[in-house]
Amino acid sequence: MQLTIPCRHYQAGTCRSCQWLEVPYVRQLEQKSTHLAQQLQGSAQQNLHWLPPFPSALQHFRNKAKMVVSGSVERPILGILTDPNDGQSAVDLCDCPLYPPSFFAVFQVLKDFIARAGLVPYNIAKQKGELKYILLTESRISGRLMLRFVLRSENKLPLIQREFAQLRAKLPQLAVVSLNIQPQHAAVLEGEKEIFLTEEQQLEEDFNHIPLFIRPQGFFQTNPLVAQHLYATAQNWVLELNSQQPITHLWDLFCGSGGFGLHCAAALQKQQSVQLTGIEISPAAIVCAGLSAQRLGLSDVSFRSLDAAAFALEQTDKPDMVIVNPPRRGIGQELAEFLAQLRPHFILYSSCNAVSMAKDLAYLRDYQMAKIQLFDMFPHTAHYEVLTLLVLRSA
Repeated sequence: MQLTIPCRHYQAGTCRSCQWLEVPYVRQLEQKSTHLAQQLQGSAQQNLHWLPPFPSALQHFRNKAKMVVSGSVERPILGILTDPNDGQSAVDLCDCPLYPPSFFAVFQVLKDFIARAGLVPYNIAKQKGELKYILLTESRISGRLMLRFVLRSENKLPLIQREFAQLRAKLPQLAVVSLNIQPQHAAVLEGEKEIFLTEEQQLEEDFNHIPLFIRPQGFFQTNPLVAQHLYATAQNWVLELNSQQPITHLWDLFCGSGGFGLHCAAALQKQQSVQLTGIEISPAAIVCAGLSAQRLGLSDVSFRSLDAAAFALEQTDKPDMVIVNPPRRGIGQELAEFLAQLRPHFILYSSCNAVSMAKDLAYLRDYQMAKIQLFDMFPHTAHYEVLTLLVLRSA
């Protein structure tokens, strides 16, 4: 078996999360490009500029690990369950080659902490235990970490607090630590309640000299190198457009922590005044976006925690450009049709699902696709990110 990267879990047949690990990487990019082109066959592609796919590192590219906790409190297993129904068929993935090498040593310390704090792993079959997941995120600029324990209840909080000082002594790179309370017996990753054990509540990151922040319950891309180039590409495209027709009013819908809007507004502000409105349903992500705007000194910026579609449908003013970065379901017919009627000069569409994006583009008939590029955010899988620029034909 010839693998793109060495992985003992794939070779043993115990983990198949990377479905394409036996596919040469050049072939992976070709297959993704072909899939993207197939989705867009019904779209207007006259004079469409296809840029070459932006590749990813093949290993150690993830900044986040989501580990199911199983096994026993004395010998916890951090990884995945191959059969969630029995709660015991676990695979330890602490040495997964997708994670930074530094994560392995961190996980060993966390296993010891689990035992010391008496955090009994949650058994799905028996519906007993406390600790469901460990979520670990690294800042690539500083190496500092955000650690979250997803628990069924607050019962173990006193024991965690008792052992916490020793944990921080062993892992001084821990910047943000929290407990997330998820009481449901359901396939739900996290609950609404977050209990912080540290004074800091967000992890600082930096893409292209734009400060960004990662906070519990806020979305952030898991492949920093590729995400950095994705945002830089959007910024460059917007600056090129601005040289032809000034862009002074931006909407950033489904904005997350503000990566797209902040990159564009910060660059435009050097040339003229610009108004940015960012909309995201997650309050945690909006807090992060606001911190970034403040750090950048952007004045005419508003980030609001709202449903993006509901916000847009209530507006009467017309921005020069709308940026959309929706979840896998896309922006949907209602919002797509509204944007078609609103007729902003430009729409910048970033998608993690080309199938739903193609459906949305079908409602934007008055727009010409001008540029498109695939970003391989998820190597060794069929998933990818795509960025496309739409220009109103009359513009």
